[in-house]
Amino acid sequence: MPHGPRRPGFYLGVLAVGFVIGGLLQAFLRRFLPQGPAKELFTWSVTPTVGPVHLDLLVMSITLGPVGLDVSLLAVVGVLVAYLVARSLF
Repeated sequence: MPHGPRRPGFYLGVLAVGFVIGGLLQAFLRRFLPQGPAKELFTWSVTPTVGPVHLDLLVMSITLGPVGLDVSLLAVVGVLVAYLVARSLF
């Protein structure tokens, strides 16, 4: 049965849950897989960072950052699994 357009909050929630599930899987495999190509493949990640960002507002100054997002193969798998589960439930 086709569904109508979803709200952006649904997709943000699915992304958040997927990244958390993928991060937990990655941490689990980093701990328990023996050294080898499988461990390198499943625990490989890219961490793009932004910052630090400095904002000077005459009255106060704020510095944010650096902010990074750790994206791995298992995080992408986690997002896909979370999306499929959420799509089947809702």
